[in-house]
Amino acid sequence: MKKMSALAALCASITLFAAAAAKAEQRPIMTTHVPQAVASGVAPLIAHVPGTQRFSLAISLPPRNQAELDDLLQQLYDPHSPNYHKYLTADEFSDRFGPTESDYEAVLHFAQTYGLSVIEMFNNRMVVDVEAPAAIIEKAFHVTLGVYQHPTESRTFFAPDREPTVDLDVPLLHISGLDNFTLPHAKNIKAAHASSFASKTTGSGPGGDFIGSDMRAAYYGSGPLNGKGQSVGLFEYAGYEINDVKNYFKEVKQPFNIPVKGVSLNGVSLSCPPSNCDDSEQVLDIEMAASMAPHLTQIVVYVGSSDVSIFNQMAADNTSKQVSCSWGWSDDESSLDPIFEEMGAQGQSIFVATGDNGSGTPGDVVWPADDPYVTAVGGTDLTTTGPGGAWKSETGWNGSAGSPSKNGIPIPSYQQLAGVINSSNGGSTTLRNYPDVAAEANTNQYSCYDGGCFEGNGGTSYAAPQWAGITAMANEQAVTDGKSTLGFLNPAIYEIGVGTGYDSDFHDVTNGSNGGYKAVVGYDLVTGWGSPDGPNLIKALVP
Repeated sequence: MKKMSALAALCASITLFAAAAAKAEQRPIMTTHVPQAVASGVAPLIAHVPGTQRFSLAISLPPRNQAELDDLLQQLYDPHSPNYHKYLTADEFSDRFGPTESDYEAVLHFAQTYGLSVIEMFNNRMVVDVEAPAAIIEKAFHVTLGVYQHPTESRTFFAPDREPTVDLDVPLLHISGLDNFTLPHAKNIKAAHASSFASKTTGSGPGGDFIGSDMRAAYYGSGPLNGKGQSVGLFEYAGYEINDVKNYFKEVKQPFNIPVKGVSLNGVSLSCPPSNCDDSEQVLDIEMAASMAPHLTQIVVYVGSSDVSIFNQMAADNTSKQVSCSWGWSDDESSLDPIFEEMGAQGQSIFVATGDNGSGTPGDVVWPADDPYVTAVGGTDLTTTGPGGAWKSETGWNGSAGSPSKNGIPIPSYQQLAGVINSSNGGSTTLRNYPDVAAEANTNQYSCYDGGCFEGNGGTSYAAPQWAGITAMANEQAVTDGKSTLGFLNPAIYEIGVGTGYDSDFHDVTNGSNGGYKAVVGYDLVTGWGSPDGPNLIKALVP
């Protein structure tokens, strides 16, 4: 894992900030941290968190020169700009937009002064990972950590009683890990829970279920691109067993030669706990990405407990130009946006599954799919011409999460293009609409996980890594042609959607419903612009 300079050297330099830190007034942190259920009194306080209970936190700093960064991003994705696709390296981004070295060192000194153990530092200086007992955290951030009864779930949760403040002259953006009001949700449906969804069987797996190579055949065909030279990054909240992946490819009688590299954040193990292993999400992400682009240089699996730390390491590494996330949670939008902006400035594409409970999927499960800087991937129900056959037809999957943002995210500029939102699709003209695109997600997937192999799996978790694989092939073509990677796809996708070549570049899904919305001609809130017609879409993205 990439590191900054040696911790010892930093420790020596930050002593210069001791006097200033001692005189610093309490500064509020820029984002909110108290769950609404605590602030309103809906969640009753049960107890005080034991002072010895240890917590892992991620301290985020805001970027510098935000207006300049916004302007640069606009230029990077404007085909008429001389800076079109002239991306920054990770070091260039840090030099222009990352927090200053002195600010970062001041935060490190603050952590050490209060007894917070620094467990991770990052080259871009955007995040500091720390660990400490509750008593130390309470003192450092001037809060009391309480145990509360969850108002809608049969469990308790911990949270601060007030917004944190710090004795530090350096501005802080967010402190991740101070509460667990919302637990991360994997956006997959395991076979045991798939009975409520309809299933068709035109795949080449057991029982006619689809396997990953069926998706490659349907959305790309038998062309020469295979992801060579490209790396896919996977966002995960838990470890995995590589033997489950190997077993999958053994069962489907296909080779698997892609190196899988694990990166641990926040002290989270890369392995699945033997006593309670559920690596279904983690393994299916690997299986789908590898199947769509079977000659990837590597798949990098980032495993941690903090969304900010995981995404920030992906940005700081800048080795995977396509990133897939099939988890949902609740967090402050502004804590992730600077990291997503960095990834956009570096030419990285981010795909996030929308969720599996149709238009009724809660906002804290959808997030971060409705962030304006990611490509949100919904679900379809695919029919092929037969096992390993070509695309035949597609309808909107009833589980595909789609609607105007329930998290109040404003509509981005690319969705304000004429022809995107209309009375037919019922989208919002003020809120971010999702999904942007879609792919097969019905519960007719064959997967191996948890030490076995199972039929009848599904979820938009399958769709997001499919898009990462397609994009890896597009980037393979771009690099071969001497061009830069595609980066954030939405500006290009929406221009294609309102253009004359839309019907040849996408499979426009015009039937099906997710409960609140119907699939219609053009953009809709079930399948977005639809699924990829791989060869044509790649030609459109890499002309």
